Amino acid sequence: MDIAATAASSGLQQAESRVNAIAGKIAVSGDGNAADSVDLSTQAVALIQARNDFSANIGTLKVVDEMQKSLFDLLA
Repeated sequence: MDIAATAASSGLQQAESRVNAIAGKIAVSGDGNAADSVDLSTQAVALIQARNDFSANIGTLKVVDEMQKSLFDLLA
């Protein structure tokens, strides 16, 4: 169970890093410099993918939590 929780936690951190990178690209695109233009539709798709990654990893953590609670109930 610790392996799943560690993997989910790592996945959350990676998704957060991607969101921060995307936000930085979008912010830079707003400075008016045409040479640094960013395709907003591509960034929107990347944000949706990151959101889905967050959701999947949170779901994994919820399952791990439920499994641990069940295990503790059996031991009690």
